[in-house]
Amino acid sequence: MTIRVLIADDQALVREGFRLILERQDDIEVVADVGDGVQAIESTVALAPDVVLMDVRMPELDGISAMRAILERPLASSPRIVVLTTFDLDEYVYDALQAGAAGFLLKDVSPEQLVAAVRIVRSGQALFSPAVTERLVASYTTARRPGADHQALAPLSEREVEVFDLVARGRSNTEIADALFLAETTVKSHVAHILTKLDLRDRVQAVIYAYEHGLL
Repeated sequence: MTIRVLIADDQALVREGFRLILERQDDIEVVADVGDGVQAIESTVALAPDVVLMDVRMPELDGISAMRAILERPLASSPRIVVLTTFDLDEYVYDALQAGAAGFLLKDVSPEQLVAAVRIVRSGQALFSPAVTERLVASYTTARRPGADHQALAPLSEREVEVFDLVARGRSNTEIADALFLAETTVKSHVAHILTKLDLRDRVQAVIYAYEHGLL
């Protein structure tokens, strides 16, 4: 199945570079690239992409507002939206998480990572690199983090708490399996149980949950 991608970024070189990389793949089609948030909304409604790569700071309408407008619309199938950010993190990244971002992508991402990211979020997984996780938490520690609320993890077993901690730190299933000496299928099962018990949508929501309860 072809993955339909829309690129929204106010930098023409970024859009063109991402387009060239993605269109080399047999299973990916770039349906449009646009330079502001208003165009991103209009093109998403008109073209129904599977994945939107959304810059944060754009003219006319910023990426977070555009993302909210897209995800709040009663579309037949809402796209998975990946926020494009610089390494030092835009001030709106936390808001993007709460608005429903499927993940984050650094603008200096390698071609291989870009392609993998599109495929990962299209499959329903979240894309949240350890580097971005750590910077996100550090950026908002003073302003937002509450005292640790360990009762927030009361529904979880001891092993699930261990897995949750690594998920919240942005570790992949493979990395968690290696760290805890578990089979990857076992990790996947633990993650599924954790999300169900804590009523979380995906791994990105797990990061928010951990952060808001002071667990990172």
